[in-house]
Amino acid sequence: MAKWLVKSEPSECGIEDFVLSAGQSIPWDGVRNYQARNFLAQMSEGDGVFLYHSSCAQIGIAGIVTVVRGAYPDPTQFQPDSPYYDPKSTLEKPRWQAVNLALVRKLPRLIPLQEIKTLPGLEELALLRKGSRLSVMPVSEEEWQIIRGHAG
Repeated sequence: MAKWLVKSEPSECGIEDFVLSAGQSIPWDGVRNYQARNFLAQMSEGDGVFLYHSSCAQIGIAGIVTVVRGAYPDPTQFQPDSPYYDPKSTLEKPRWQAVNLALVRKLPRLIPLQEIKTLPGLEELALLRKGSRLSVMPVSEEEWQIIRGHAG
């Protein structure tokens, strides 16, 4: 099973949304970056995912979710009233992917970015790379274990 980190603003789709939807899945859609889309396309059922809160007062890893439905065409790309509508995308040749995620657990506390930066073994974590702004990124098994162990 692969491991991932996805970023979201808590007001858009945060850990509390997953807590409120426990036992159900949430579509992870609206990704409009080609590299992030390619990572979504690689996600499979059972993959582990860190949910990272961004663009907010307290940024950091807030919880763990899992992929319950692998990549499929993002339906928002076909909806003209959606902010994620893409008129160049067609049913025959969709441009964007989505996955469904479900709660594994909310972490006992948010692991702030500044703390993540200090953890030994995470020097190559994609999240910490200069200029990395992707909303979906891979996490190595070693990085996953370091962060999980630190989360408690």
